[in-house]
Amino acid sequence: MDIVIENLTKRYGVQKAVDNISLRVATGEILGFLGPNGAGKTTTMKIITNFITADEGEVYIGGRSLRDDPLEIKRHIGYLPENNPLYQEMPVIDYLEFCALINNIEKHRVAGRVAEMIRITGLNSEKHKKIAELSKGYRQRVGLAQAMIHDPEILILDEPTSGLDPNQIAEIRKLIRELGREKTVILSTHILPEVEATCDRIFIINKGRLVADGTAESLRKKAQGSDILRVRIEDGDIDQIFKALQSLKAVSMVDFADRQKNRFDVHCRSEEVKRDIFRLCVERNWVLTEITPFETRLEDIFRELTMN
Repeated sequence: MDIVIENLTKRYGVQKAVDNISLRVATGEILGFLGPNGAGKTTTMKIITNFITADEGEVYIGGRSLRDDPLEIKRHIGYLPENNPLYQEMPVIDYLEFCALINNIEKHRVAGRVAEMIRITGLNSEKHKKIAELSKGYRQRVGLAQAMIHDPEILILDEPTSGLDPNQIAEIRKLIRELGREKTVILSTHILPEVEATCDRIFIINKGRLVADGTAESLRKKAQGSDILRVRIEDGDIDQIFKALQSLKAVSMVDFADRQKNRFDVHCRSEEVKRDIFRLCVERNWVLTEITPFETRLEDIFRELTMN
């Protein structure tokens, strides 16, 4: 079931929390939804899940407008909010049974669905404990279980791995990838390596506006506009090497990566710059000991797009 957002806008007083956003997420796609705190991520998710309404724009779920049939559409959505509200005094198994019933799962199927969610989220050893007695990581697993209990076609997950240890994060990441084969998933997180490992596409907003939409690789190319080479040149004065590299035709910028080891980051616009660097070293009798592509990190791209 796909999601189509057209010109979505939400205001709080004079401030636009979401400003004219348009987006399409296809069935079987996992979208990483990124942005700094206050960018409008949670507001957008609440609009998609019909917890709040937009001031302008439309949301279509499976081709149907959210405005026209909100209750029916909500049955196809599983939502894990950022704050993960839970009934603290209920045992885990009772809470999941309750969630199954309020999601209109037939009584004869409730026990099976609860058992399946407990297995998938690794809650078996904790299932008879009260939710208040659980660690934050296990409470997060309970939240994931309730979001999936009715087997929805769409999953909206706001910080799903918050509070989990590295092993738990890897397990939930694997689970989300498996779910993404058949479901539409929107995943909000601040853990950028998790986005690259889990998501098919990345959507970044800042101050309520779209600033980037694409794969991690395509965003790297757009954000950088050039390649970066990590270069180490020995037996030469570091400042002379810096000036010589900067003077090469295809080089747009040179940074010091490590002054102690004569290591530089060379921003370049052409593959031929490798040959130019090699020739330069031969001419100056410098020893070239390293020349490797240096991949732009998603963290750097995120910072560049959201600092303004």
